[in-house]
Amino acid sequence: MTQAEIKLSSLLLSEHFGEIVEKIGTHLIRMGSQPLRMIAHDTGMSLDQVRKALCVLIQHNLVTYELQKRGLVEYEAQCSRVLRILRYPRYIYTAKTLYSDTGELIVEELLLNGKMSMSATVKKVADRLTETMEDGKTMEYSEVSSTFVRLADTHFVQRCPSVPEGPEPSDGPPPPVPTLQLNEKDMYVVPKLNLIGKGKRRHSDNGQDNGERKAKRQKQEADSNESPSDDGIYWQVNIDRFHQHFRDQAIVSAVANRMDQTSSEIVRTMLRMSEVTTSSNAPYTMPLSSNEIFRSLPAGYNISKQILDQYLTLLADDPLEFVGKSGESGGGMYVINLHKALASLATATLESIVQERFGSRCARIFRLLLRKKHLEQKQIEDFAMIPAKEAKEMMYKMLSTNFVALQEIPKTPDHAPSRTFYLYTVNRLSSARMLLHRCYKSVANLIERRLHETKENRRLLEKSQRVEAILASIQASGAEEAQLQEIEEMITAPERQQLESLKHNVNKIDASENQVDETIFILESYINSTIKS
Repeated sequence: MTQAEIKLSSLLLSEHFGEIVEKIGTHLIRMGSQPLRMIAHDTGMSLDQVRKALCVLIQHNLVTYELQKRGLVEYEAQCSRVLRILRYPRYIYTAKTLYSDTGELIVEELLLNGKMSMSATVKKVADRLTETMEDGKTMEYSEVSSTFVRLADTHFVQRCPSVPEGPEPSDGPPPPVPTLQLNEKDMYVVPKLNLIGKGKRRHSDNGQDNGERKAKRQKQEADSNESPSDDGIYWQVNIDRFHQHFRDQAIVSAVANRMDQTSSEIVRTMLRMSEVTTSSNAPYTMPLSSNEIFRSLPAGYNISKQILDQYLTLLADDPLEFVGKSGESGGGMYVINLHKALASLATATLESIVQERFGSRCARIFRLLLRKKHLEQKQIEDFAMIPAKEAKEMMYKMLSTNFVALQEIPKTPDHAPSRTFYLYTVNRLSSARMLLHRCYKSVANLIERRLHETKENRRLLEKSQRVEAILASIQASGAEEAQLQEIEEMITAPERQQLESLKHNVNKIDASENQVDETIFILESYINSTIKS
């Protein structure tokens, strides 16, 4: 665990859960698994505070617990899972793109709460959607429920492990930790719920209606005290499935850039056909026949079977080898080589960074080393057609920043320089790891900058919020235009300009965080794929 990862985890925990949870989470990331009392002793916090912080972290799948041989329960932080908090906006936006506003709010609620039952999620989302609708319109529970079922069918949400049902042992003390189990067959099975109702709006209780509304609310609460039929079945967001979707989108985009839109649509169809059957860490998709692909193409693509076969042959013969041929049955069996696709995406990222940082000539040398694997200094100068002095300077720049490695091959055991070959090479895996570390540092710096910007302008932001609140309350009571203008003038022109500048800077920082996270995703996917293969 690098210092950059620990620092970024600490900032994310602090921003989303507060100071106490951040202190416990960061301590566990630094120290590894520890029992409750040791955590309390090392952090100087009370047992009650530590328990509450651990409850929050376990609820959000950021900490796991395990019973040790000596009977102690040890808690361990999942740093990789903490870093996923950075990607939450992307998960929510993807759900909105695929399943509209209802899907967006379901995923948002599950991410905000860590784990939720289906009935609670459906009711909360229906209420939130009803709030945004025009007066007189409401959102039916059945509509939200059908979207939830679609998310489960496509594996974007999954069940959490639960305590197995069975008779509880009457004699003896209860176990120190519950044993959670999950049957893989039931992971995406939605319980049959009879959710009938509509989303409710929040009303402001005032005047004589106060007592009546209170009594009505108490009656509704008494009616709903019966536990729903899905009590004890909790759901969470399946992050691996979202990552699989991001990977597929990146591959489709790469094929579109390299070839054309029809090729990318064929690859998209192949990925869509195998998205549920192929695990997120598999090196290849399941083999698909040419006939199956032809039948599954979108209705808008009116291409003949012959043209499809030509496209598939073209994709299979491409040097990048995104698509491979695995057999001849069914008009030809084709697979997508996910590992090679991720390697190509990571290599393109490395090349782009070298070009932006060191210029086009360095990028030429870098691409040359990627193609030729090992080259001496003189060979680099000749192949790249760059003068010796400039080539040496460029190689030293890339060597000092670990983009390029130097390998010594001695002719004699004494390693004398005059009798040693010095070969330059690119180690893609180590370069990707180095870049990933720098990306973590960049994101941490961006978050710190954003926090600094908002802290510097806190008074102005608070004043702006107060003015907006006064305006909203006066507009609701039907105020005149002159009164509204008078309140708006409480914020002077320079202050308004400063607020606009702050908003622009914060938006720019947010966009930069998302862009760096896209690079982090590609590099992480490539590293994980290489390690597993």
